[in-house]
Amino acid sequence: MQRITVICVGKLKEKFYLEAAAEYQKRLTRFCRLELVELPEQRLPDSPSPAQVQQALGREAEGIREKLPAGAAVVALCIEGELRSSQALAQLLAEAGNGGQSSLAFVIGGSYGLHPSIKSAARLRLSMSPMTFPHHLARIMLLEQLYRGYQILEGGKYHK
Repeated sequence: MQRITVICVGKLKEKFYLEAAAEYQKRLTRFCRLELVELPEQRLPDSPSPAQVQQALGREAEGIREKLPAGAAVVALCIEGELRSSQALAQLLAEAGNGGQSSLAFVIGGSYGLHPSIKSAARLRLSMSPMTFPHHLARIMLLEQLYRGYQILEGGKYHK
């Protein structure tokens, strides 16, 4: 069974996000071993300087690297990443499994994104959309797309 790790900077607090995440985590147990890792977002002043932002991103990157499973193919979610359809994401899951890559790690940054070192080390940079979404919503969207991807591979009726 494929191992999927989702590393997220920032914790979900709102009930509706928590409920949505729990629902997709439950659904995904049929298809993969899912581990969700939450890391604290670095605190910054209201109007941080670019240097302060980069320093915070660097500290977050250290935490991310510590939580990456050994040997996992890393997928960084970032706005400048590649746009993929749900079918293409399903194909990524299938190719990883068929190619002997049993472990994938998806990384979602905090409100200031991801440090460039995380992006450059990733096997794939993935964008959900050219629009900007809150990182908490991106987590729900990723979980839903993973579920949809596995449903596509299974030939299920979820994806129409």
